[in-house]
Amino acid sequence: MGCKRVSQTILYTSDVDFRMIRISRCFTSSFSKLNCEHDNENSCFEKLDNKEWLAPKEILKIFRNVRNPELIISAFKKAASRMDYKPSEALYSLLIDKLAYSRKFSYIEYLLERAKDENCKLSDEFFYRLIKMYGNVANYPDKAINMLIGMPEFNCWPNIKTFNYVLNMLVNGRHFEVIHEVYLSAPRLGVILDTCCFNILIKGVCQCGKVDAAFSLLDEIPKQGCRPNATTYSTIMYYLCKHGRVSEASDLCERMQKNGCSPDTITFNILISGLCKQGKVTEGMEMLRTMKLKGCYPNSGTYQVLLYGLLSAKKFMEAKNFMGIMTSEGIKPSFSSYKLIIDGLCRENLLTDAGMVLEQMVDQGFVPRMGTWKMILTCMF
Repeated sequence: MGCKRVSQTILYTSDVDFRMIRISRCFTSSFSKLNCEHDNENSCFEKLDNKEWLAPKEILKIFRNVRNPELIISAFKKAASRMDYKPSEALYSLLIDKLAYSRKFSYIEYLLERAKDENCKLSDEFFYRLIKMYGNVANYPDKAINMLIGMPEFNCWPNIKTFNYVLNMLVNGRHFEVIHEVYLSAPRLGVILDTCCFNILIKGVCQCGKVDAAFSLLDEIPKQGCRPNATTYSTIMYYLCKHGRVSEASDLCERMQKNGCSPDTITFNILISGLCKQGKVTEGMEMLRTMKLKGCYPNSGTYQVLLYGLLSAKKFMEAKNFMGIMTSEGIKPSFSSYKLIIDGLCRENLLTDAGMVLEQMVDQGFVPRMGTWKMILTCMF
């Protein structure tokens, strides 16, 4: 018995030793890899100290291999001090991407100041990506705004894409207090406003609950040499319907068409949804017919809104028939739609119709749950 315990102890000790050896090897391998990477970086930087001529592509290659963000600025200073090289937009873009990934935003400020002092030619695309980095990665909306306003200091003026990005970032971040200030900066930045810009502003004022102010912006669009599009009108309609002002949304749709702008599927879906939420499913169905007559094709969202409208109104037989129309047009109802129709038909003791819907549900690839079976069995007995 004692021999057996000794043997087990030896085996256990051996197993622990082997595990320790494996851990030691992994640690040694990782440590060696880190040392190797550090040595590679040092050898790359030695090329910057070399007085032999280096092509711009070769310098970019050196910085692509840099992994430690702490070394970027010192290496950049070496490269910038060379007589045969002047930092370009390509290098600044590469370094800023690396620093942003490492969240070393203070170093980015240094690089931008250096680029400005050296009158480095930077494109609008460079600033667009930089502003997106401040807005999306760093979550510094103030820096994004300052960068937009400060672009002329780099002898670069923003185009409408960059300008609209900042506006949209502010609206999505609900920074409503500064949106107007940025909007007013357009003339001195040389930005010519477009319809997309006004669409963003309209979305912003509507999110603030100032739907009536959106109409003032709508009237301003033609004065700025632009034309409202379907998105412009649909945004206002959405918020009108959201606040229960469906009749005003319908009036706006008529105004839209009189002004030569055709409503799209999203426009009709907004109106149909607004009508159904007010229990006006019949008017919603009429809107669906109007939509088709105008050559605008409904999508799954259109049908689903109407189906839920019928279900909310407890018109289960109509919902069943409408579901048949949906499937015949290649639109697949949702699982919850089938469940609600079956429940409603069973409550009205329409077992045969409930069975037909159940069969259709299975044909569509859905698996009825226990609650649905219980409802059908309760209806049967």
